[in-house]
Amino acid sequence: MHQRTDRAVREEPFAAPLLDAIPRQSRTGDTAAPPPPVRRARRWPRLLPTPTGTPFTFGYLLVLVATSLFMEYADPDTVAAVLRESSTDVAHLGETPLLVLVASALWVVGGLTSPYVFAFALVLTALERRIGGWRTAAVFLLGHVVATLATEIPVGLSVVVGHLPESSLHRLDYGISFGLLASVGALTGLLTPLVRVLVLGGVGAMLVRDLLDLDNPLANWGHPLALLLGVACWPLLRRAGAVRGAVVRGVVSSRRAPRGTRPPARGPGRR
Repeated sequence: MHQRTDRAVREEPFAAPLLDAIPRQSRTGDTAAPPPPVRRARRWPRLLPTPTGTPFTFGYLLVLVATSLFMEYADPDTVAAVLRESSTDVAHLGETPLLVLVASALWVVGGLTSPYVFAFALVLTALERRIGGWRTAAVFLLGHVVATLATEIPVGLSVVVGHLPESSLHRLDYGISFGLLASVGALTGLLTPLVRVLVLGGVGAMLVRDLLDLDNPLANWGHPLALLLGVACWPLLRRAGAVRGAVVRGVVSSRRAPRGTRPPARGPGRR
Protein backbone atom coordinates (compact mmCIF):
# COMPACT_ATOMS: atom_id res chain seq x y z
CA MET A 1 0.00 0.00 0.00
CA HIS A 2 1.29 3.41 -0.91
CA GLN A 3 2.18 5.36 2.21
CA ARG A 4 1.49 9.09 2.25
CA THR A 5 4.27 11.28 3.53
CA ASP A 6 3.88 14.21 5.94
CA ARG A 7 4.73 16.58 3.10
CA ALA A 8 1.88 15.24 0.98
CA VAL A 9 -0.50 15.66 3.89
CA ARG A 10 0.62 19.22 4.48
CA GLU A 11 0.21 20.15 0.81
CA GLU A 12 -3.26 18.60 0.48
CA PRO A 13 -5.89 21.37 0.14
CA PHE A 14 -8.53 21.56 2.81
CA ALA A 15 -11.53 23.72 3.43
CA ALA A 16 -11.03 26.53 5.96
CA PRO A 17 -13.68 29.21 5.61
CA LEU A 18 -12.30 31.34 8.41
CA LEU A 19 -8.74 31.19 7.17
CA ASP A 20 -9.84 32.00 3.63
CA ALA A 21 -11.01 35.39 4.80
CA ILE A 22 -7.51 36.30 5.99
CA PRO A 23 -5.15 37.70 3.31
CA ARG A 24 -2.45 35.22 2.42
CA GLN A 25 1.04 36.19 3.57
CA SER A 26 3.81 36.18 1.00
CA ARG A 27 6.53 33.59 1.47
CA THR A 28 10.12 34.49 2.06
CA GLY A 29 11.93 34.95 -1.23
CA ASP A 30 8.77 35.55 -3.27
CA THR A 31 8.95 38.71 -5.38
CA ALA A 32 5.68 40.29 -6.33
CA ALA A 33 5.38 41.59 -9.86
CA PRO A 34 5.53 45.40 -9.99
CA PRO A 35 2.26 47.14 -10.69
CA PRO A 36 1.56 48.17 -14.29
CA PRO A 37 2.44 51.88 -13.77
CA VAL A 38 5.86 50.90 -12.42
CA ARG A 39 6.50 48.57 -15.36
CA ARG A 40 5.49 51.30 -17.80
CA ALA A 41 7.75 53.79 -16.04
CA ARG A 42 10.68 51.40 -16.42
CA ARG A 43 10.09 51.11 -20.17
CA TRP A 44 10.39 54.82 -20.93
CA PRO A 45 14.18 55.05 -20.35
CA ARG A 46 14.66 52.26 -22.91
CA LEU A 47 13.54 54.68 -25.63
CA LEU A 48 16.73 56.71 -25.15
CA PRO A 49 20.32 55.61 -25.90
CA THR A 50 22.60 54.57 -23.06
CA PRO A 51 26.35 53.86 -22.98
CA THR A 52 25.83 50.20 -22.04
CA GLY A 53 22.54 49.36 -23.71
CA THR A 54 23.10 51.08 -27.07
CA PRO A 55 26.79 52.04 -27.30
CA PHE A 56 26.77 52.72 -31.06
CA THR A 57 23.79 55.08 -30.96
CA PHE A 58 24.98 56.78 -27.79
CA GLY A 59 28.51 57.39 -29.08
CA TYR A 60 27.29 58.54 -32.50
CA LEU A 61 24.81 60.92 -30.88
CA LEU A 62 27.59 62.49 -28.81
CA VAL A 63 29.57 63.11 -32.01
CA LEU A 64 26.54 64.74 -33.66
CA VAL A 65 26.00 66.96 -30.63
CA ALA A 66 29.66 68.04 -30.72
CA THR A 67 29.63 68.85 -34.45
CA SER A 68 26.32 70.68 -34.10
CA LEU A 69 27.74 72.84 -31.32
CA PHE A 70 30.73 73.53 -33.55
CA MET A 71 28.42 74.66 -36.33
CA GLU A 72 26.56 76.90 -33.91
CA TYR A 73 29.42 78.65 -32.13
CA ALA A 74 32.52 78.39 -34.33
CA ASP A 75 33.61 81.02 -36.82
CA PRO A 76 31.21 80.94 -39.79
CA ASP A 77 34.02 80.95 -42.35
CA THR A 78 35.71 78.03 -40.60
CA VAL A 79 32.43 76.11 -40.45
CA ALA A 80 31.80 76.71 -44.14
CA ALA A 81 35.29 75.52 -45.04
CA VAL A 82 34.98 72.33 -42.95
CA LEU A 83 31.58 71.54 -44.46
CA ARG A 84 32.94 71.99 -47.97
CA GLU A 85 35.77 69.56 -47.22
CA SER A 86 33.25 67.07 -45.76
CA SER A 87 30.88 67.25 -48.73
CA THR A 88 30.21 64.11 -50.74
CA ASP A 89 30.09 65.98 -54.03
CA VAL A 90 31.37 64.38 -57.21
CA ALA A 91 34.73 66.12 -57.02
CA HIS A 92 35.48 64.89 -53.51
CA LEU A 93 34.14 61.41 -54.21
CA GLY A 94 36.59 61.16 -57.10
CA GLU A 95 39.55 62.26 -54.94
CA THR A 96 38.96 61.00 -51.38
CA PRO A 97 35.81 58.86 -51.40
CA LEU A 98 36.27 57.05 -48.07
CA LEU A 99 37.18 60.22 -46.19
CA VAL A 100 34.20 62.26 -47.34
CA LEU A 101 31.74 59.38 -46.98
CA VAL A 102 32.66 59.18 -43.30
CA ALA A 103 33.05 62.94 -42.72
CA SER A 104 29.72 63.82 -44.34
CA ALA A 105 27.88 61.57 -41.87
CA LEU A 106 29.22 63.54 -38.88
CA TRP A 107 27.02 66.56 -39.48
CA VAL A 108 23.32 67.30 -39.09
CA VAL A 109 21.68 69.77 -41.44
CA GLY A 110 20.11 72.37 -39.16
CA GLY A 111 22.13 71.46 -36.07
CA LEU A 112 20.62 70.42 -32.75
CA THR A 113 17.29 72.05 -33.55
CA SER A 114 16.77 69.72 -36.51
CA PRO A 115 14.12 67.00 -36.12
CA TYR A 116 16.72 64.61 -37.53
CA VAL A 117 18.49 64.59 -34.14
CA PHE A 118 15.36 63.52 -32.27
CA ALA A 119 14.46 60.92 -34.90
CA PHE A 120 18.02 59.61 -34.91
CA ALA A 121 18.00 59.03 -31.15
CA LEU A 122 14.66 57.21 -31.14
CA VAL A 123 15.01 55.14 -34.31
CA LEU A 124 18.57 53.94 -33.87
CA THR A 125 18.03 53.23 -30.17
CA ALA A 126 15.05 51.01 -30.96
CA LEU A 127 16.90 49.30 -33.80
CA GLU A 128 20.08 48.70 -31.81
CA ARG A 129 18.15 47.20 -28.88
CA ARG A 130 16.61 44.69 -31.30
CA ILE A 131 19.52 43.70 -33.55
CA GLY A 132 22.69 44.97 -31.85
CA GLY A 133 25.19 47.72 -32.52
CA TRP A 134 27.16 46.18 -35.38
CA ARG A 135 24.09 45.40 -37.47
CA THR A 136 22.62 48.84 -36.77
CA ALA A 137 25.85 50.46 -37.93
CA ALA A 138 25.80 48.30 -41.07
CA VAL A 139 22.24 49.33 -41.94
CA PHE A 140 23.02 53.01 -41.40
CA LEU A 141 26.22 52.79 -43.45
CA LEU A 142 24.45 50.92 -46.24
CA GLY A 143 21.82 53.60 -46.63
CA HIS A 144 24.32 56.45 -46.35
CA VAL A 145 26.82 55.08 -48.86
CA VAL A 146 24.50 53.57 -51.48
CA ALA A 147 22.04 56.48 -51.56
CA THR A 148 24.92 58.98 -51.74
CA LEU A 149 26.53 57.22 -54.68
CA ALA A 150 23.16 56.74 -56.39
CA THR A 151 22.50 60.48 -56.30
CA GLU A 152 26.00 61.76 -57.08
CA ILE A 153 27.07 59.43 -59.88
CA PRO A 154 24.24 60.63 -62.18
CA VAL A 155 25.39 64.20 -61.52
CA GLY A 156 28.89 63.36 -62.73
CA LEU A 157 27.53 61.63 -65.84
CA SER A 158 25.25 64.56 -66.59
CA VAL A 159 28.21 66.95 -66.40
CA VAL A 160 30.22 64.74 -68.75
CA VAL A 161 27.49 64.72 -71.42
CA GLY A 162 26.84 68.43 -70.96
CA HIS A 163 23.39 68.35 -69.33
CA LEU A 164 24.65 70.05 -66.14
CA PRO A 165 27.26 72.78 -65.62
CA GLU A 166 30.65 71.94 -64.18
CA SER A 167 29.77 73.74 -60.96
CA SER A 168 27.46 70.80 -60.14
CA LEU A 169 30.58 68.75 -59.36
CA HIS A 170 31.03 70.83 -56.20
CA ARG A 171 27.47 70.70 -54.92
CA LEU A 172 27.43 70.80 -51.10
CA ASP A 173 26.12 67.50 -49.76
CA TYR A 174 26.36 66.24 -46.18
CA GLY A 175 24.12 64.93 -43.39
CA ILE A 176 22.66 61.79 -41.80
CA SER A 177 19.31 61.68 -43.59
CA PHE A 178 20.15 58.75 -45.90
CA GLY A 179 21.41 56.55 -43.08
CA LEU A 180 18.51 57.56 -40.84
CA LEU A 181 15.87 56.66 -43.43
CA ALA A 182 17.54 53.32 -44.08
CA SER A 183 17.33 52.68 -40.33
CA VAL A 184 13.65 53.66 -40.34
CA GLY A 185 12.96 51.20 -43.16
CA ALA A 186 14.82 48.44 -41.35
CA LEU A 187 13.07 49.12 -38.04
CA THR A 188 9.61 48.86 -39.57
CA GLY A 189 10.30 45.23 -40.42
CA LEU A 190 10.54 44.49 -36.69
CA LEU A 191 7.27 46.22 -35.77
CA THR A 192 3.73 44.87 -35.69
CA PRO A 193 1.88 45.00 -39.02
CA LEU A 194 -0.39 47.90 -38.02
CA VAL A 195 2.44 50.07 -36.70
CA ARG A 196 4.55 49.15 -39.72
CA VAL A 197 1.88 50.37 -42.13
CA LEU A 198 1.39 53.60 -40.17
CA VAL A 199 5.11 54.41 -40.04
CA LEU A 200 5.80 53.58 -43.68
CA GLY A 201 2.68 55.45 -44.77
CA GLY A 202 3.59 58.57 -42.81
CA VAL A 203 7.23 58.61 -43.88
CA GLY A 204 6.30 57.82 -47.47
CA ALA A 205 3.83 60.72 -47.57
CA MET A 206 6.51 63.14 -46.38
CA LEU A 207 8.97 61.88 -49.00
CA VAL A 208 6.42 62.23 -51.79
CA ARG A 209 5.67 65.79 -50.67
CA ASP A 210 9.40 66.61 -50.80
CA LEU A 211 9.62 65.18 -54.31
CA LEU A 212 6.72 67.34 -55.46
CA ASP A 213 8.29 70.47 -53.97
CA LEU A 214 11.47 69.95 -56.07
CA ASP A 215 13.56 72.05 -53.68
CA ASN A 216 16.45 69.53 -53.76
CA PRO A 217 15.65 66.88 -56.39
CA LEU A 218 18.81 64.79 -56.00
CA ALA A 219 18.62 64.46 -52.22
CA ASN A 220 14.84 63.97 -52.36
CA TRP A 221 15.26 61.01 -54.71
CA GLY A 222 17.92 59.57 -52.44
CA HIS A 223 15.57 59.50 -49.43
CA PRO A 224 13.07 56.97 -50.87
CA LEU A 225 15.97 54.86 -52.09
CA ALA A 226 17.49 54.79 -48.60
CA LEU A 227 14.12 53.82 -47.11
CA LEU A 228 13.79 50.94 -49.59
CA LEU A 229 17.31 49.77 -48.77
CA GLY A 230 16.26 49.45 -45.14
CA VAL A 231 13.12 47.56 -46.15
CA ALA A 232 15.26 45.19 -48.21
CA CYS A 233 17.10 44.23 -45.01
CA TRP A 234 13.93 42.86 -43.34
CA PRO A 235 14.64 39.12 -43.82
CA LEU A 236 18.16 39.32 -42.41
CA LEU A 237 17.27 41.62 -39.52
CA ARG A 238 14.24 39.57 -38.46
CA ARG A 239 16.42 36.49 -38.12
CA ALA A 240 19.06 38.52 -36.31
CA GLY A 241 16.45 39.97 -33.95
CA ALA A 242 15.06 36.51 -33.20
CA VAL A 243 18.52 35.11 -32.48
CA ARG A 244 19.43 38.09 -30.30
CA GLY A 245 16.18 37.77 -28.35
CA ALA A 246 16.76 34.06 -27.79
CA VAL A 247 20.29 34.71 -26.55
CA VAL A 248 19.10 37.44 -24.16
CA ARG A 249 16.33 35.21 -22.81
CA GLY A 250 18.82 32.40 -22.31
CA VAL A 251 21.19 34.65 -20.39
CA VAL A 252 18.38 35.92 -18.18
CA SER A 253 17.12 32.40 -17.51
CA SER A 254 20.59 31.16 -16.59
CA ARG A 255 21.01 34.05 -14.17
CA ARG A 256 17.67 33.40 -12.52
CA ALA A 257 18.30 29.65 -12.20
CA PRO A 258 21.86 29.16 -10.92
CA ARG A 259 23.56 25.82 -11.14
CA GLY A 260 22.40 23.36 -8.52
CA THR A 261 18.98 24.94 -7.95
CA ARG A 262 17.10 23.15 -10.69
CA PRO A 263 14.57 20.54 -9.48
CA PRO A 264 15.66 16.91 -9.90
CA ALA A 265 14.32 14.98 -12.83
CA ARG A 266 11.32 12.86 -12.08
CA GLY A 267 11.85 9.13 -12.21
CA PRO A 268 9.33 6.61 -13.47
CA GLY A 269 8.10 5.82 -9.93
CA ARG A 270 7.68 9.44 -8.71
CA ARG A 271 4.62 11.63 -8.97
